[in-house]
Amino acid sequence: MNRDDDVEILEKLAVFQGHFRIDRYRLRHRLHDGGWSPVITREVFERGHAAAVLPYDPVRDEVVLIEQFRIGAYAAGRPPWLTEIVAGIIDPDETPEEVVRRETREEVGLVLGDIEPIADYLSSPGGASESVALFCGRVDAAQAGGIHGHRGEDEDILVRVYPFAAVQAMLRSASVSNAVTLIALQWLALNRDELRARWR
Repeated sequence: MNRDDDVEILEKLAVFQGHFRIDRYRLRHRLHDGGWSPVITREVFERGHAAAVLPYDPVRDEVVLIEQFRIGAYAAGRPPWLTEIVAGIIDPDETPEEVVRRETREEVGLVLGDIEPIADYLSSPGGASESVALFCGRVDAAQAGGIHGHRGEDEDILVRVYPFAAVQAMLRSASVSNAVTLIALQWLALNRDELRARWR
């Protein structure tokens, strides 16, 4: 189906504007049998688009991950300090590659070398417009550690370095609870040997 020809927007209203925005749509769309849906109402969470990177050291075979407080995890009744990869919102004048380089300096204090695209996906298309441009980036993990983050954004980020064997154990134990990190680590598990051969 075609995005523009097969969806009719009857109304779009911004119903909330705070740190993020929520828009309400009234619309109808073509059905698989060729007809049209009834008019439906949907809210869309607008938070911008993101870029994320898994910092990986192919020489030491180590991954750099971060730990920070997440209100969404807290609201869901889960432990609110999550193990994650580096990520940030893409500003209108930035490319995803520029974002991951900037965020890697801010969040883990490292400089990215080569970067490898992993995926560009919708994080929760049933109710949010956000897409995530996901990469793996080469770093020197020997320089990683400490507490980082942009103070103006209330970030308090603990940096940890994990040998690849520990990452495998995390995947097997299902201890990673956020999608972008899980996707990145699973991608590394599938592509690690080829990546190390190219990046050494």
